[in-house]
Amino acid sequence: MNGFLSDFKKLIKLRLTFLVVFSASVSFLIGSKEQGNINWVNWVILTIGGFLVTGAANGFNEIIEKDLDKLMARTSNRPIPAGRMTTGQALVLSLFMGLTGTLVLVKLNFLTGILSVFSIFLYAFFYTPMKRKSPVAVFIGAFPGALPPLIGYFAAFDNPRISWIPIVLFLIQFVWQFPHFWGIAWVLDDDYKKAGFRLLPTTKRDRVSAIFTLVSTIILVPVSLLPTIMGFGGYIIGGVSLVLGLIFCWFAWQLVWKLDIASARKVMFGSFFYLPVVQLVLLFDFIVK
Repeated sequence: MNGFLSDFKKLIKLRLTFLVVFSASVSFLIGSKEQGNINWVNWVILTIGGFLVTGAANGFNEIIEKDLDKLMARTSNRPIPAGRMTTGQALVLSLFMGLTGTLVLVKLNFLTGILSVFSIFLYAFFYTPMKRKSPVAVFIGAFPGALPPLIGYFAAFDNPRISWIPIVLFLIQFVWQFPHFWGIAWVLDDDYKKAGFRLLPTTKRDRVSAIFTLVSTIILVPVSLLPTIMGFGGYIIGGVSLVLGLIFCWFAWQLVWKLDIASARKVMFGSFFYLPVVQLVLLFDFIVK
């Protein structure tokens, strides 16, 4: 049983799944606060449904890339390439999670369910195969990667409505993914090349790829200030976003200057820290404002 649970965690990429669910949960609470009350039952439904849908997308990703995962050190021990789980077993698990998660989320509202299905297909069947063809894959992958805030926000409403708040939440997470992806791609480039993945802007560790990374962190600064500029976030989130954004830019500038893996690793870990902190502070600022 312990072996199955360990393999299941690897199949669904547990840490990534938790990050996605966390992002959706924060947006749900922001949407709930806008209405004046929090429906905790719906929050539980969102958490369960979001976990299942994200796990399904990651499972499909590993099924599609099973032969490529064998070639890379960081993925060779995943359950399918290591032979501990068959493709059929992974497919049954992923289909079950995808269908169940979608049905759970549809209970909140139809738009939430549709966006969840769209995120699965875009991530697993468009982003995944594009990784070997073109660096454009990062742009494609940024869309499903930025959908959790939309899904979480809309899940808070019986009848979702479009406003600037979910759009801004989407934009922050969308732009953040470029330095996040490129930082990871720089650190793991040698391993990625074994599978033919082309994720860096120029497909190699050079100054142009580093400049693209720096520009993306610069763009993130004004985008992250939009909650304050548009009035639904206060000065606390504005100040935190500005400070963290400038630190993020400094890490990216060091990468442009040094072109080394150590600098790229700072960008990568900086991205892991940046998003949850900004989202939590935005939630706090939104609540106390």
